[in-house]
Amino acid sequence: MAEKLQFYGRRKGRPLRRTMREMLETRLPALRFDPDRDPISQFADTMAGRPEELFLEIGFGGGENLAAIAAARPEAGFIGAEPFINGVASLVRHVEQGGLANVRIWDDDVRLILDSMADATLAGAYVLFPDPWPKRRHAARRILHPMVLDGLARLIRPGGSLVLASDHPVAKSWLLQAACAHPGFIWTARRPGDWRNRPDDLVPTRYMKKAEREDRVPNWFLFQRRHG
Repeated sequence: MAEKLQFYGRRKGRPLRRTMREMLETRLPALRFDPDRDPISQFADTMAGRPEELFLEIGFGGGENLAAIAAARPEAGFIGAEPFINGVASLVRHVEQGGLANVRIWDDDVRLILDSMADATLAGAYVLFPDPWPKRRHAARRILHPMVLDGLARLIRPGGSLVLASDHPVAKSWLLQAACAHPGFIWTARRPGDWRNRPDDLVPTRYMKKAEREDRVPNWFLFQRRHG
């Protein structure tokens, strides 16, 4: 029997407004990622053609970044995984307002869907500003542990991208150390600006702006899936 996954993050925050609750009830079912279906075929339901590439964002927060890159890349498909229902509602709103046809949402623990996708399904993945769980005794709760990295290494095609980011000193260290230690990924940085500057295709989210207001410096770690 497979080991039951333990989830530690928040699932609910402030009560949702009536309009947001109604949007979730009416629109989320059509946007929900189905692990029992081929990922590419799910996008064919709404896109003009099959997506040229597929990306995954783990923990999309309020969905600002995912919605922005999906709008900029209408030919690609984007899967967002986020168990925090308030964040899910926010992304549904962004999808509705932007008329986005290339977004699917998994409103639960991302670990539950990693095994459902075939090898090399993804062109890339994002793990941006995850909960740092800074205390040593809580290290097992951090999202980028070996199981998830193994899954991403299997799912991201050779040459594909893994983008990590944090503004918390503990999280920066474990994100970088975990990815560097994994044999499936190569850190692409060559100079300090490579991890100090936000990649051009990502947009400032509420979490990034909050960090700036509180004088916390974010870093960005870009990895490439090894060939072979």
